[in-house]
Amino acid sequence: MDDILNMLRMKDFARAAMAEYKRLTKANLIVIDDIMLFPVEKPQAVNLFNFINQLYENTSFIITTNKMPADWAKMLDDEVLATALLDRLLFRCEVINLAGKSYRMENRKTICGT
Repeated sequence: MDDILNMLRMKDFARAAMAEYKRLTKANLIVIDDIMLFPVEKPQAVNLFNFINQLYENTSFIITTNKMPADWAKMLDDEVLATALLDRLLFRCEVINLAGKSYRMENRKTICGT
């Protein structure tokens, strides 16, 4: 998520960020891991919305998050923006809720190596 937000912030100033932006706008699939894990400042949230809004009808997204959609308004500090963003991400989507123990915790190695 941070990589996308940084790219969106820098695309008008850095050639590499603009190249990445153009590459992503042509992608068939974009994966965003841990979306809304941390609060997003308003300018970055608007950039993310504009990016998703540009792509959502022609690009597939895989999104992972530990936040319920209702929590997104808090993370963005804007209920209207959160609703609009979710509206586009949930458009023609399949939501898969996973429950259970963390895969990382189940497969971690202890300090002792056992």
